[in-house]
Amino acid sequence: MSVNCTRCEGTGFLNTHQIPDSAMDGSIESVRSWMAAQAEAENEHDVQVCDCCGNGEEWYGEPGRHYGPRDQRGPDGPYAYNGGLCECN
Repeated sequence: MSVNCTRCEGTGFLNTHQIPDSAMDGSIESVRSWMAAQAEAENEHDVQVCDCCGNGEEWYGEPGRHYGPRDQRGPDGPYAYNGGLCECN
């Protein structure tokens, strides 16, 4: 059973307060597009993929969730560096 990441509040991103409501419509693609547009325009922001449920660039499994089929707990999962548990556990 997967659980919401408490670090990003289940969004999959950190610093979401910097994202305009129009880009934060619940779609991962719209936030990624906004981030790409900001990078292209050289606008600074601190929005990034959550470093608890991902590595800061990509998610281990489902964005904003832990312990799904692709990001199992334990020594062989992506959280092995933290005893097999996500940081917000």
